[in-house]
Amino acid sequence: MLKKLLIQFAFFLHESKHYNRIKEISHNFLLNSDYKYKKYFDIFMILLIVSSIAILVYEVKHSVTNWIDFFDLYVVTLIFTLEYVARVWVHNSWSKEVIKEHAEANFLGKEFSLLAPTKRVFKEKFFYLLTPSAIIDLLAILPAYRPLRVLRIFVLFRVFKLLRYTKSIHQFMEVLSTKKFELFTLLFLLLFIVTTAGIAIYVFEEKFNPHINSLFDAFYWALITISTVGYGDISPVTVEGRVVSMLVIIAGIAMISFVTSVIVSSFSEKLDELKENRLVEETNKHEDFMIICGYGQMTRMFLRQYHQTYKNRYIIIDNNKKKIDEAIKEGYRAIVEDASRHDVIAKFNVSYANITLLALTGSDVANIYIILNAKALSSKIKVITRASNDNIAKKCKLAGADHVVRPNVVANKMLLTAITQPVMYRAIYAILTGQHLAQLDEVLVREHQKLIGISILDINFKSFKLLSLGIQNEKGEFMFNPSLDYIIKKGDTLLLMGRKVSISYFKSSYAKVSYGA
Repeated sequence: MLKKLLIQFAFFLHESKHYNRIKEISHNFLLNSDYKYKKYFDIFMILLIVSSIAILVYEVKHSVTNWIDFFDLYVVTLIFTLEYVARVWVHNSWSKEVIKEHAEANFLGKEFSLLAPTKRVFKEKFFYLLTPSAIIDLLAILPAYRPLRVLRIFVLFRVFKLLRYTKSIHQFMEVLSTKKFELFTLLFLLLFIVTTAGIAIYVFEEKFNPHINSLFDAFYWALITISTVGYGDISPVTVEGRVVSMLVIIAGIAMISFVTSVIVSSFSEKLDELKENRLVEETNKHEDFMIICGYGQMTRMFLRQYHQTYKNRYIIIDNNKKKIDEAIKEGYRAIVEDASRHDVIAKFNVSYANITLLALTGSDVANIYIILNAKALSSKIKVITRASNDNIAKKCKLAGADHVVRPNVVANKMLLTAITQPVMYRAIYAILTGQHLAQLDEVLVREHQKLIGISILDINFKSFKLLSLGIQNEKGEFMFNPSLDYIIKKGDTLLLMGRKVSISYFKSSYAKVSYGA
């Protein structure tokens, strides 16, 4: 009976929108660095940590008021406790594991065991509780639950919580983690030298040096000496002890040089990656931006004309370092990555931003992979790609591309027009390249706008000095020069031609949202 109730409870949690929404929000605030509101939570936690440390320092020589003591010991600690519990909660999901195990048991026709998924979930949570970050979170809570005032010192562990909320420190620790082998090797070498030198100085100096009375004093002297700090409170008095000191000092200088070179080399290796991550983070701050995959002739031509329009709302991705170096040299925002990889596109804020992706690499296969990865992440990503022939264009459409550009076909058509109809060619070229006063623009009829429900006849395009070329409906069908009695609907797109000031005036007059409608 209990087993059946627990299974029903697991299904209830799994299907509860309210429960899953709360868990999702908690996960975003605690762990999702791409969540746009997480930075405010991080700032709030940093302020709490700094305030509790400031109170601890102030309390050394001053008495604090009751409300400050209450705030520090209970309010701050309560927030840290809730955070600690929430991190354990979102670490994994008991209901998902139970449902997964239940489905597998039904499929295989075997008896369902509630114990197995429960043990698995609690085992994962237990190992999480043993991680350094979780231990620090626990120690930061202890000051409020203390029988002795000495436990107040655990407030200092809240400083280590800054590692969670300060990205620069977190990146620094990540860089050091890449050199774990070298740093652990140096640590063991340090322990070996300190132990050997400490025993040697203890043997040589214990009977002659009044400052060395125990092996601990000898180890203390060895550590201070090898670090080249040299407080001077313990100095060798025998010839043998001074020889050991000289050797330890030389070893200390060598170790400091080695550690410095290891850290510098790790930062130099990671510097480009950190810069690229920063570019991605800056791009993700925008509500709409463009990802340009491939730095070739089409990308150059596009950015030369529209670089100022998009400013920082774009990023170029190419796996060719020489091309990226060239792009950076020309003043563009670019990173070295393989855009056909799923995890590369996943770095961007696909959940909260309007993204336009241009697949302009020189490889049709790579462009198709890019389209598939982008659409797999979010169907809302608008993908425009290039294709070398009709067969590839069809495959790009099947992969999910919204628009496919055929540069060869367009170039051939323009070449033929230039030969047979030179006047038309010059006019089209001038309009497309912005060299003419007239330009083409789109007006998307969105919900609650004044254009909805108005006929073409009701809009006096001549008064705006505009020419209406056509309308595309929400199904994607384009109607050239529609009839005057056509009623504009939600989802339509007007294609207009005229001067920039005329188009802007038309948008401000008709394209405003009408909230009263």
